[in-house]
Formats: sequence, C-alpha cells, structure tokens
Amino acid sequence: MARLMVVEDDGTIGRHLESSLRAHGHDVVWQRTGQGALRASDAGELDLVLLDLGLPDLDGVEVCRQLRSRQPGAVLVILTARDEEMDVIVGLEAGADDYLTKPIRLAELHARIRAHLRRGAAAAEGAPSMRTVGDLRVDTAARRVTLGERELGLRAREFDLLARLAAEPGVAISRETLMAEVWDEHWFASTKTLDVHVAALRRKLATLEQCGAVPRIVTLRGRGFRFEPPGD
Repeated sequence: MARLMVVEDDGTIGRHLESSLRAHGHDVVWQRTGQGALRASDAGELDLVLLDLGLPDLDGVEVCRQLRSRQPGAVLVILTARDEEMDVIVGLEAGADDYLTKPIRLAELHARIRAHLRRGAAAAEGAPSMRTVGDLRVDTAARRVTLGERELGLRAREFDLLARLAAEPGVAISRETLMAEVWDEHWFASTKTLDVHVAALRRKLATLEQCGAVPRIVTLRGRGFRFEPPGD
C-alpha cells in the first residue's frame, strides 16, 4: 500500500480523488492548503503527491519546491487547469516529476500512479547494477551517480532517465522509447516533461566537469537523444 497526499482546495475534486485513491488501496492524506501540505509532509515519508498549483494561500510552484526538499524520494505530480505551457514547465523545473491537466481522467490518473510507483519500487530485473560511461558511474541498485569522490544529487525521475540513457551509451534512443520506459508505456500527451528533465540533467552533469570525463546528452532533432561518452 502506497502513502499518497492530495493537495487540492476544491472540496468536490478533493473528495473525489481521495475516495478513488482509497478504493485502489492507497493510504491517502488530503490537504486543502499549501501550509497544510507542508505541515503534513513533515509527519512521515510519502510515496507520491498530487499537487494542485492553484492553491488559496501559497503559490503552488513554491509549495512544489518545498515538498521536493522535504520529500526527496516522493514522486510529485502537479495538477493544473492552466493552459499556459510555461506554467507546466515552471512546475517541472521546481521539482515535479509529472503533470496532469484538469479535468482529470481517473483511468489516466491511476495508470500514471501505477507506472510511477512501479518504477520507484526497484531497478529493472536482470539489468546490471553498475554502469560506467567515461568516468561516470551509475549504480542502479543503490540509485547513486558518482564521478570520483563526488556524488550527483538527482531526483527520482532524473535518475531513471540517466540510467536508461547510460544503459546504451552512444546509441540513439527515441523520445517515444524514453517516455514509455521512464514514465508510462501508455503516454500520449506532450513530451515537454522529457525535455525539462533532459535540461536538468545537462545542468547537473556540467557541475562535474572539473572532476573528470563527463558524458553528454546529445539531442537528435526529430529522433531523440544519445548519451555520448566523453571523447566521442
């Protein structure tokens, strides 16, 4: 049973989500405000948070940032009725792993939750636990990325994405493959989530350049991405 938190100020939507999630066997905490969500996040470890960006007391993006800091292992999924693409991108850059646009389709919501929780539960069966690309070491068993003595701090989905790219260094991997294997095999919406996570990985990998040979993520326009070993 997973422990979930719903942060939604609309009573009708909040009760609907809480009831549906409990019916699927989850332990659910429902909070109507950002302050309430932050207090509740200190009460124990969460597996996943559904966070509405339109909160009455605090900016939803700031709540997202603080939840990411307080619950580093939780999956954060933002809920938004906003049509502006930038709102979604800012939320993802603030620490969210995924997003859903209102009105929420329950079948899609539960499929996304299952996919996120399944990916967070364990590394893929049969996959090697240690991968080395250049001087970069990706330990999928310990979920650690290191270069020399320095460890790279990654969010859950950033690690999953890097591990997938590192599994086939030098090989072109399509956007569709990355979305299916890192997020959801039934994904049909925009892939801006992938672009934001790739940009975050590039920034974090760049911080290791003084420590050794760092691979780079190459964009293949219209195709996908390639994790290129240093010197290639």
